[in-house]
Amino acid sequence: MTPQDLVEIEKIRQLKARYFRHMDQKNWDEWQQVFCEDVVIDTTQEGSPIVNGRKAFREYLPPILQNVKTVHHGHTSEIELTGAASATGIWAMEDMLWWPESEGGQHLWGVGWYFEKYRKEGDGEWRILELKLRRIRVEINGKQIFPPA
Repeated sequence: MTPQDLVEIEKIRQLKARYFRHMDQKNWDEWQQVFCEDVVIDTTQEGSPIVNGRKAFREYLPPILQNVKTVHHGHTSEIELTGAASATGIWAMEDMLWWPESEGGQHLWGVGWYFEKYRKEGDGEWRILELKLRRIRVEINGKQIFPPA
């Protein structure tokens, strides 16, 4: 591994940090910039459809989370450069979501992993090309809902 490889890996880590921060702060215009235009989002384990494209994901997720207080953490990243403009990553994750009382007042806590692919685009910036979220446990208001007990 070269020093430049380490620089590129750090750029990908910073990309993922922006993903979390912009989502939690509801900075949707900045948030969408972390994705390739042709991104594929797979959160099907949650019952969601596969979402194809940055524009479609920008239209899909913000209305779901707009009134929800969220905290997303990514930990212990495993990033591998697979080419001059390609990489893969696995991130341990934890998220906490709080719905307002007007929408039921529930609290969700989940843990699992993000499995991702990245592409370095023509502007020299790394972006998320594929994102797959797989949780191993989800609780709502302290009660396990996934996997079913």
